[in-house]
Amino acid sequence: MNVILHRRYRFSASHRLHQPGWSAAENRRVYGKCANEHGHGHNYVLEVAVTGPVDPSTGMITNLADLDAFIERHVLVEFDHVYLNEQVPAFRSLVPTAENICRVVYDRLRAYPHARLASVGLEETGANSFEYAGEFREKP
Repeated sequence: MNVILHRRYRFSASHRLHQPGWSAAENRRVYGKCANEHGHGHNYVLEVAVTGPVDPSTGMITNLADLDAFIERHVLVEFDHVYLNEQVPAFRSLVPTAENICRVVYDRLRAYPHARLASVGLEETGANSFEYAGEFREKP
């Protein structure tokens, strides 16, 4: 029996949506107020979904303390209360949109050893949320 566990975490960060090779007008056209040269911030809600068989001896997919520690170490320590564009190396060359944040977080968490990562969700605002479950591949 496989079950999916969803666990939520919170972090606050600021960012600027901006393509360095574009003009200020083009950045404003594409990213709107999110292209503000001084950046802006969000209180993000990160939802991590892991899946696997239920261990008959514990009755769990994974120990929550293990999952929490892994996510703290691989994501929250580096993402919480920072300016993503400059303080998270991945975003020095990648626009820190919520979509890209999901992908970067997913790649960091794939190595979790106690269950399989199913997806990463990110709520940026009450109106915007995103989910990434790895690269889509059509069945042969």
